Amino acid sequence: MNKHSKIFFTAILLQLLAITAFSQAEKNDLSLSISYFNSNNHIQYLVAHAKSKIDGKFQMIPNINLSFYIGTEDAANLLGKAVSNDKGDALLFIPPNAKDEWKKAAKVSFVIVSQKTKAFDEAKGNVDITKAKIQIDTLADKKITATLLELKDTIWTPVKAVDMKFAIKRLDADLNVAETPTYATDSLGVASADFKRDSLPGDSKGNLILIAKVEDNDTYGNLSSEKIVPWGKPITYYTEFGKRTLFARRGKSPIWLELLAYSIVLAVWGVLIYLIGQIKKMKKLGLN
Repeated sequence: MNKHSKIFFTAILLQLLAITAFSQAEKNDLSLSISYFNSNNHIQYLVAHAKSKIDGKFQMIPNINLSFYIGTEDAANLLGKAVSNDKGDALLFIPPNAKDEWKKAAKVSFVIVSQKTKAFDEAKGNVDITKAKIQIDTLADKKITATLLELKDTIWTPVKAVDMKFAIKRLDADLNVAETPTYATDSLGVASADFKRDSLPGDSKGNLILIAKVEDNDTYGNLSSEKIVPWGKPITYYTEFGKRTLFARRGKSPIWLELLAYSIVLAVWGVLIYLIGQIKKMKKLGLN
């Protein structure tokens, strides 16, 4: 191999190394965050969010394999694994085997770790939660109260100056009980609101589900507590599935509609048969 060939191959090798280094440097940074949810002081779960800044804009990243831990990133503290969906979210319910680690202190840490991919390196995210709960109650004249308590040295202590929402659970989204969106807790940890949704449809007995909640709080996460109250308008479910109606299932249309349809069919066929008969008569007359 002459001198020029060596220089040529060396230049190609350097270019390949530069391209490889550039492609590795082009990996975007993956950002992970966690939201903690405590529903009705009973069901606890975590929602991880995966996003990355691409072309100057943050985008939610799907199909990221995530591992969830309680306390520290240790195999013994693994809560489970999940994959982010199209919105970049991954949900994991906190399993019963985390009970011992959960009881160790009034504050709990959760950690998520992503699996390395071609587009992203391994990333981590964490959140620190102070244990808290909501106690909801009702008074006369449809007044709602809720108390926010946090755990301090094994004692449930009232929390003041925290915004709380009062709503009615509906199918699509919660409906606020009044025009005021939030209510701050006082020195006793109590927030109160008046129910202003008269004649709101409930179940067959007029029951509604009240919900008091704290959303996206930096200290406590997302908390909610529910209570059933008979403040709605009783609604009896009625179906006409087995009756003859205009929009009923097949074979249950109104008799007048069936008679109209069959009459049209018979009339059309009657005209066709009549015309065929006339054509046959004309042929016979032509032959004669």
